Amino acid sequence: MFLMSISLSFLEPSANTLLEYLKNTPVFLVVAFFIVWVGCWLPLVAILALVFKWQINKSLQTEQKIPLLLSLYLLVPLILWGFQWLKLGSFPDYGLVGKVSILGSLFLGFSLGVLSLAIVFCGQIAAGWCYLEKSHLQLIPSSLLTISLVALFVGGIEELVFRGFLLTQLEQNYSIWLAAITSSLIFAVLHLVWEQKETIPQLPGLWLMGMVLVLARLADGNNLGIAWGLHAGWVWAIATIDTAGLITYTDKVSEWVTGINKKPLAGLTGIVCVLATGGVLLWMF
Repeated sequence: MFLMSISLSFLEPSANTLLEYLKNTPVFLVVAFFIVWVGCWLPLVAILALVFKWQINKSLQTEQKIPLLLSLYLLVPLILWGFQWLKLGSFPDYGLVGKVSILGSLFLGFSLGVLSLAIVFCGQIAAGWCYLEKSHLQLIPSSLLTISLVALFVGGIEELVFRGFLLTQLEQNYSIWLAAITSSLIFAVLHLVWEQKETIPQLPGLWLMGMVLVLARLADGNNLGIAWGLHAGWVWAIATIDTAGLITYTDKVSEWVTGINKKPLAGLTGIVCVLATGGVLLWMF
Protein backbone atom coordinates (compact mmCIF):
# COMPACT_ATOMS: atom_id res chain seq x y z
CA MET A 1 0.00 0.00 0.00
CA PHE A 2 2.88 2.36 0.89
CA LEU A 3 4.59 1.63 -2.45
CA MET A 4 1.29 2.18 -4.30
CA SER A 5 0.78 5.57 -2.65
CA ILE A 6 4.33 6.58 -3.59
CA SER A 7 3.72 5.48 -7.19
CA LEU A 8 0.47 7.45 -7.38
CA SER A 9 2.17 10.56 -5.97
CA PHE A 10 4.69 10.38 -8.81
CA LEU A 11 2.06 9.62 -11.46
CA GLU A 12 -0.46 12.29 -10.44
CA PRO A 13 1.54 15.32 -11.67
CA SER A 14 2.22 13.56 -14.99
CA ALA A 15 -1.45 12.68 -15.39
CA ASN A 16 -2.52 16.25 -14.61
CA THR A 17 0.02 17.58 -17.11
CA LEU A 18 -1.27 15.22 -19.79
CA LEU A 19 -4.90 16.19 -19.15
CA GLU A 20 -4.00 19.88 -19.28
CA TYR A 21 -2.14 19.32 -22.54
CA LEU A 22 -5.09 17.48 -24.10
CA LYS A 23 -7.47 20.20 -22.94
CA ASN A 24 -5.36 22.90 -24.55
CA THR A 25 -4.57 20.91 -27.71
CA PRO A 26 -7.91 19.86 -29.29
CA VAL A 27 -6.29 18.05 -32.24
CA PHE A 28 -4.45 15.68 -29.89
CA LEU A 29 -7.64 15.21 -27.88
CA VAL A 30 -9.36 14.11 -31.11
CA VAL A 31 -6.51 11.65 -31.82
CA ALA A 32 -6.73 10.38 -28.22
CA PHE A 33 -10.48 9.83 -28.61
CA PHE A 34 -10.09 7.68 -31.72
CA ILE A 35 -7.19 5.72 -30.20
CA VAL A 36 -9.24 4.97 -27.06
CA TRP A 37 -12.32 4.16 -29.17
CA VAL A 38 -10.52 1.65 -31.38
CA GLY A 39 -8.42 0.34 -28.48
CA CYS A 40 -11.54 -0.48 -26.45
CA TRP A 41 -13.35 -1.95 -29.47
CA LEU A 42 -10.70 -4.41 -30.69
CA PRO A 43 -10.94 -6.68 -27.60
CA LEU A 44 -14.71 -6.76 -28.11
CA VAL A 45 -14.18 -7.77 -31.75
CA ALA A 46 -11.94 -10.64 -30.60
CA ILE A 47 -14.54 -11.78 -28.05
CA LEU A 48 -17.36 -11.64 -30.63
CA ALA A 49 -15.24 -13.57 -33.15
CA LEU A 50 -14.61 -16.31 -30.59
CA VAL A 51 -18.21 -16.47 -29.36
CA PHE A 52 -19.76 -16.60 -32.85
CA LYS A 53 -16.84 -18.52 -34.40
CA TRP A 54 -16.30 -15.99 -37.18
CA GLN A 55 -13.65 -16.62 -39.81
CA ILE A 56 -11.65 -13.40 -39.98
CA ASN A 57 -10.24 -14.13 -43.44
CA LYS A 58 -13.71 -13.96 -45.02
CA SER A 59 -15.72 -10.83 -45.82
CA LEU A 60 -18.18 -9.78 -43.15
CA GLN A 61 -21.80 -10.79 -43.52
CA THR A 62 -24.75 -8.61 -42.46
CA GLU A 63 -25.33 -10.70 -39.32
CA GLN A 64 -21.70 -10.07 -38.35
CA LYS A 65 -21.75 -6.33 -39.07
CA ILE A 66 -24.70 -5.65 -36.73
CA PRO A 67 -23.03 -6.80 -33.45
CA LEU A 68 -19.77 -5.15 -34.53
CA LEU A 69 -21.58 -1.87 -35.21
CA LEU A 70 -23.49 -2.02 -31.93
CA SER A 71 -20.38 -2.79 -29.89
CA LEU A 72 -18.46 0.05 -31.59
CA TYR A 73 -21.19 2.67 -31.23
CA LEU A 74 -22.17 1.76 -27.66
CA LEU A 75 -18.64 2.68 -26.58
CA VAL A 76 -19.02 6.31 -27.70
CA PRO A 77 -21.22 7.62 -24.83
CA LEU A 78 -19.04 5.79 -22.31
CA ILE A 79 -15.82 7.34 -23.65
CA LEU A 80 -17.34 10.82 -23.83
CA TRP A 81 -18.71 10.42 -20.29
CA GLY A 82 -15.15 9.60 -19.29
CA PHE A 83 -13.90 12.72 -21.06
CA GLN A 84 -16.56 14.76 -19.26
CA TRP A 85 -15.49 13.28 -15.91
CA LEU A 86 -11.91 14.31 -16.73
CA LYS A 87 -13.24 17.80 -17.61
CA LEU A 88 -12.14 17.48 -21.23
CA GLY A 89 -15.54 18.46 -22.60
CA SER A 90 -19.23 17.92 -22.01
CA PHE A 91 -22.30 16.75 -23.90
CA PRO A 92 -23.84 20.27 -24.00
CA ASP A 93 -20.57 21.49 -25.56
CA TYR A 94 -21.13 18.95 -28.33
CA GLY A 95 -24.70 20.10 -28.95
CA LEU A 96 -26.52 17.32 -27.07
CA VAL A 97 -28.65 19.27 -24.62
CA GLY A 98 -31.07 17.80 -22.10
CA LYS A 99 -34.05 19.93 -23.11
CA VAL A 100 -37.49 18.99 -24.39
CA SER A 101 -36.93 21.33 -27.35
CA ILE A 102 -34.43 18.85 -28.83
CA LEU A 103 -37.34 16.46 -29.48
CA GLY A 104 -39.03 19.06 -31.69
CA SER A 105 -35.78 19.62 -33.59
CA LEU A 106 -35.31 15.86 -33.90
CA PHE A 107 -38.80 15.44 -35.37
CA LEU A 108 -38.29 18.37 -37.75
CA GLY A 109 -35.00 16.96 -39.02
CA PHE A 110 -36.41 13.44 -39.36
CA SER A 111 -39.40 14.70 -41.34
CA LEU A 112 -37.17 16.76 -43.62
CA GLY A 113 -34.89 13.76 -44.27
CA VAL A 114 -37.74 11.40 -45.15
CA LEU A 115 -39.57 14.02 -47.24
CA SER A 116 -36.46 14.91 -49.26
CA LEU A 117 -35.86 11.28 -50.26
CA ALA A 118 -39.57 10.74 -50.93
CA ILE A 119 -39.51 13.66 -53.40
CA VAL A 120 -36.39 12.25 -55.10
CA PHE A 121 -37.85 8.78 -55.58
CA CYS A 122 -41.25 10.14 -56.65
CA GLY A 123 -39.44 12.19 -59.27
CA GLN A 124 -37.53 9.14 -60.49
CA ILE A 125 -40.74 7.11 -60.68
CA ALA A 126 -42.44 9.89 -62.64
CA ALA A 127 -39.48 9.99 -65.04
CA GLY A 128 -39.70 6.22 -65.55
CA TRP A 129 -36.23 5.57 -64.08
CA CYS A 130 -37.66 3.18 -61.47
CA TYR A 131 -40.98 1.93 -60.21
CA LEU A 132 -42.58 1.20 -56.86
CA GLU A 133 -43.19 -2.41 -55.85
CA LYS A 134 -46.64 -1.74 -54.39
CA SER A 135 -47.08 -5.31 -53.21
CA HIS A 136 -44.03 -4.86 -50.94
CA LEU A 137 -45.59 -1.99 -48.99
CA GLN A 138 -47.17 -4.55 -46.67
CA LEU A 139 -43.66 -5.59 -45.56
CA ILE A 140 -42.95 -2.20 -43.95
CA PRO A 141 -44.89 -2.64 -40.65
CA SER A 142 -43.01 -5.81 -39.67
CA SER A 143 -39.65 -4.03 -39.68
CA LEU A 144 -40.80 -0.51 -38.84
CA LEU A 145 -39.85 -0.53 -35.14
CA THR A 146 -36.46 -2.18 -35.66
CA ILE A 147 -35.43 0.13 -38.50
CA SER A 148 -36.65 3.20 -36.60
CA LEU A 149 -34.61 2.31 -33.50
CA VAL A 150 -31.50 1.52 -35.56
CA ALA A 151 -31.85 4.77 -37.54
CA LEU A 152 -32.19 6.87 -34.38
CA PHE A 153 -29.29 5.05 -32.72
CA VAL A 154 -26.90 5.25 -35.69
CA GLY A 155 -27.87 8.82 -36.51
CA GLY A 156 -27.52 9.91 -32.88
CA ILE A 157 -24.10 8.33 -32.30
CA GLU A 158 -22.61 9.50 -35.60
CA GLU A 159 -23.85 13.05 -35.03
CA LEU A 160 -22.49 13.03 -31.47
CA VAL A 161 -19.07 11.96 -32.77
CA PHE A 162 -18.71 13.92 -36.02
CA ARG A 163 -20.92 17.02 -35.74
CA GLY A 164 -20.65 17.05 -31.94
CA PHE A 165 -17.29 16.10 -30.45
CA LEU A 166 -15.11 16.25 -33.58
CA LEU A 167 -16.48 19.51 -35.02
CA THR A 168 -16.43 21.23 -31.62
CA GLN A 169 -12.81 20.29 -30.95
CA LEU A 170 -11.55 21.22 -34.42
CA GLU A 171 -13.39 24.53 -34.26
CA GLN A 172 -11.17 25.56 -31.32
CA ASN A 173 -8.12 25.56 -33.60
CA TYR A 174 -9.62 26.32 -37.02
CA SER A 175 -12.41 28.33 -38.61
CA ILE A 176 -15.86 26.77 -38.57
CA TRP A 177 -15.75 25.94 -42.28
CA LEU A 178 -12.29 24.36 -42.16
CA ALA A 179 -13.46 22.35 -39.16
CA ALA A 180 -16.60 21.39 -41.10
CA ILE A 181 -14.61 20.32 -44.19
CA THR A 182 -12.18 18.26 -42.09
CA SER A 183 -14.79 16.57 -39.90
CA SER A 184 -16.93 15.76 -42.95
CA LEU A 185 -13.93 14.27 -44.73
CA ILE A 186 -13.15 12.06 -41.73
CA PHE A 187 -16.85 11.11 -41.55
CA ALA A 188 -16.84 10.04 -45.21
CA VAL A 189 -13.52 8.14 -45.14
CA LEU A 190 -14.38 6.17 -41.99
CA HIS A 191 -17.35 4.63 -43.80
CA LEU A 192 -14.75 2.58 -45.70
CA VAL A 193 -14.33 0.48 -42.55
CA TRP A 194 -17.55 -1.41 -43.27
CA GLU A 195 -17.64 -1.73 -47.05
CA GLN A 196 -14.94 -0.50 -49.44
CA LYS A 197 -16.30 -1.39 -52.90
CA GLU A 198 -19.74 0.16 -52.37
CA THR A 199 -18.48 3.11 -50.30
CA ILE A 200 -15.82 4.52 -52.64
CA PRO A 201 -18.37 5.88 -55.20
CA GLN A 202 -20.29 7.42 -52.27
CA LEU A 203 -17.35 9.33 -50.78
CA PRO A 204 -18.15 12.72 -52.42
CA GLY A 205 -21.82 12.32 -51.44
CA LEU A 206 -20.92 11.33 -47.87
CA TRP A 207 -18.64 14.36 -47.56
CA LEU A 208 -21.38 16.65 -48.86
CA MET A 209 -23.85 15.00 -46.48
CA GLY A 210 -21.49 15.79 -43.61
CA MET A 211 -21.32 19.44 -44.66
CA VAL A 212 -25.11 19.72 -44.78
CA LEU A 213 -25.35 18.13 -41.34
CA VAL A 214 -22.91 20.76 -40.04
CA LEU A 215 -25.24 23.37 -41.51
CA ALA A 216 -28.14 21.64 -39.71
CA ARG A 217 -26.31 22.00 -36.38
CA LEU A 218 -25.63 25.69 -37.01
CA ALA A 219 -29.25 26.22 -38.04
CA ASP A 220 -30.36 24.65 -34.75
CA GLY A 221 -28.45 27.12 -32.60
CA ASN A 222 -25.41 24.80 -32.38
CA ASN A 223 -27.54 21.93 -31.05
CA LEU A 224 -27.65 18.46 -32.61
CA GLY A 225 -31.43 17.98 -32.75
CA ILE A 226 -32.06 18.78 -36.43
CA ALA A 227 -28.81 17.13 -37.58
CA TRP A 228 -29.63 13.97 -35.61
CA GLY A 229 -33.17 13.85 -36.98
CA LEU A 230 -32.07 14.55 -40.56
CA HIS A 231 -29.40 11.83 -40.43
CA ALA A 232 -31.83 9.36 -38.85
CA GLY A 233 -34.51 10.22 -41.43
CA TRP A 234 -32.18 9.48 -44.32
CA VAL A 235 -31.01 6.22 -42.73
CA TRP A 236 -34.60 5.19 -42.00
CA ALA A 237 -35.84 5.91 -45.53
CA ILE A 238 -32.99 4.09 -47.29
CA ALA A 239 -33.08 1.13 -44.89
CA THR A 240 -36.86 0.81 -45.30
CA ILE A 241 -36.61 0.90 -49.11
CA ASP A 242 -33.80 -1.67 -49.14
CA THR A 243 -35.33 -4.01 -46.54
CA ALA A 244 -38.77 -4.10 -48.15
CA GLY A 245 -37.42 -3.99 -51.72
CA LEU A 246 -39.71 -1.08 -52.56
CA ILE A 247 -37.82 0.26 -55.57
CA THR A 248 -36.84 -1.52 -58.80
CA TYR A 249 -34.74 0.40 -61.32
CA THR A 250 -35.58 0.25 -65.03
CA ASP A 251 -32.01 1.03 -66.17
CA LYS A 252 -33.32 3.66 -68.60
CA VAL A 253 -30.63 6.06 -67.42
CA SER A 254 -27.05 5.56 -66.26
CA GLU A 255 -26.49 4.46 -62.67
CA TRP A 256 -24.39 7.61 -62.33
CA VAL A 257 -27.77 9.37 -62.26
CA THR A 258 -29.76 7.09 -59.97
CA GLY A 259 -26.85 5.81 -57.89
CA ILE A 260 -24.04 3.30 -58.42
CA ASN A 261 -24.83 -0.05 -56.76
CA LYS A 262 -28.29 1.39 -56.02
CA LYS A 263 -26.81 3.80 -53.46
CA PRO A 264 -28.41 7.28 -53.83
CA LEU A 265 -25.32 9.10 -52.54
CA ALA A 266 -23.33 7.56 -55.40
CA GLY A 267 -25.55 9.21 -58.02
CA LEU A 268 -26.60 12.64 -59.26
CA THR A 269 -30.12 12.44 -57.80
CA GLY A 270 -28.73 11.74 -54.31
CA ILE A 271 -26.32 14.67 -54.57
CA VAL A 272 -29.16 16.95 -55.68
CA CYS A 273 -31.25 15.71 -52.73
CA VAL A 274 -28.51 16.61 -50.23
CA LEU A 275 -27.88 20.01 -51.86
CA ALA A 276 -31.59 20.80 -51.91
CA THR A 277 -31.86 19.88 -48.23
CA GLY A 278 -29.01 22.26 -47.49
CA GLY A 279 -30.86 24.96 -49.42
CA VAL A 280 -34.01 24.35 -47.37
CA LEU A 281 -32.03 24.65 -44.14
CA LEU A 282 -30.59 27.98 -45.31
CA TRP A 283 -34.05 29.21 -46.31
CA MET A 284 -35.68 28.10 -43.05
CA PHE A 285 -33.07 29.52 -40.70
